[in-house]
Amino acid sequence: MDIRVGYRIEIGTIQATPGILLLDPHPSRQPDFVTGPNARAASVVDGSDVPVEEYTDGFGNLCRRLVIPAGGAILTNDMVVRDSGTPDQFDPAAVEIWPADLPSDVIEYMLPSRYCEVDELSATAWNLFGSFAPGWNRVQQICNYVNAQICFDYQCARSTRTAAQAMNERVGVCRDFTHLAIALCRAMNIPARYCNGFLGDIGVPPDPAPMDYNAWFEAYLGGTWWTFDARHNVPRIGRILVARGRDAADIPMVHTFGPHVLNRFEVITEEVAVD
Repeated sequence: MDIRVGYRIEIGTIQATPGILLLDPHPSRQPDFVTGPNARAASVVDGSDVPVEEYTDGFGNLCRRLVIPAGGAILTNDMVVRDSGTPDQFDPAAVEIWPADLPSDVIEYMLPSRYCEVDELSATAWNLFGSFAPGWNRVQQICNYVNAQICFDYQCARSTRTAAQAMNERVGVCRDFTHLAIALCRAMNIPARYCNGFLGDIGVPPDPAPMDYNAWFEAYLGGTWWTFDARHNVPRIGRILVARGRDAADIPMVHTFGPHVLNRFEVITEEVAVD
């Protein structure tokens, strides 16, 4: 199946402002590009290009640096990615790995991070999930709990909400579901990392809300990273990964080194119809 992904984001600035963008599909999806991303997909209102420099961060994500000129810039992309069309894979037999046996590059996904207060939630996690069979079952039980604990509400979105705050407030958006699930997994000594990307309404009833980037997480079980989604809590079709990190602080979609105003934010994720 082919999936069209893209965005149009209009940013306003008072003065020239450096920024970093993590908006386009992850390098691991490059072999699937039918039409590729435009590395210079930033322009000012008159249509002239804004120079963009690419680099790969420490998590392996594609990042773009630019200086947004005074007055702002328009960020756009529209591309097609080929996808297998199969739902998220799962293995109920996947086991937890004793921390002493984990690969060294996985250890950082066991530790507290900006939005995931592992130490604060540790006792609660063990009380809630310590009696469940370890491995896949335990991660799924964490997803079930988070899915029931938090009410999804765009109107209550807050960029500074942490996992513990989401648990107490019982409201949030996909990043809040994800941060809480990650923190609870890490508290149970299960490595977990934050992911964001495109996820359209493919194989599910259409959501009337405007399209947006989605957040989910990956848990390390049996020597493999597996996809879990505490918000939707069912296998989904057509995830197009953009970036991975310890939490949302590592992979902001648009980060500016100075104030900016988001004037327009549109995301496209849809299956390409076959004639």
